[in-house]
Amino acid sequence: MVYLLDASVLMTASNQYYPIDRVPEFWDWLEFQATEKRLAIPIEIIEEIRDGPKDAEKDLLYAWLQKESTKIAILLDEDVDIAIVRRIVAEGYAPDLTDDQVEQLGRDPFLMAHAAAKPDRCVVTTEVSKPSKIRQNRHIPDVCKTLGIKCCDPFAMYKTLNFNTNWKT
Repeated sequence: MVYLLDASVLMTASNQYYPIDRVPEFWDWLEFQATEKRLAIPIEIIEEIRDGPKDAEKDLLYAWLQKESTKIAILLDEDVDIAIVRRIVAEGYAPDLTDDQVEQLGRDPFLMAHAAAKPDRCVVTTEVSKPSKIRQNRHIPDVCKTLGIKCCDPFAMYKTLNFNTNWKT
């Protein structure tokens, strides 16, 4: 299984659970898992982090992503299939979204398209299911469920990949 991380996973980890400057073991573990091809981040998600709000925590996160060893290990080095992106938007959200509504989706359809491209991939997001949300307001887990794309929360991935702060020993 290859876990494809949503920006929310990294931002939440950095801001709440595993600050980069306080729990470097977590970030080393992520990079290691990426070198082992167990997780990756599509370029669209790295761009989302880069283009997001500017603050000290986000700057540390973006700096970590730009570190040469991290960038080489973690980047999902493939182009997205635009036909899959279009299918995700049409079938997962709505076929008649306006340009403004499509813009509200951000880069989520790209993340899910990368996951849908191969059967051994799983989207990892901090978003939680909200089945009552419709159209451009749908959450990633609900779109994934609709389209048969594997999806989990970060803690399920951490458990499966056996994260602990003493992982190097």
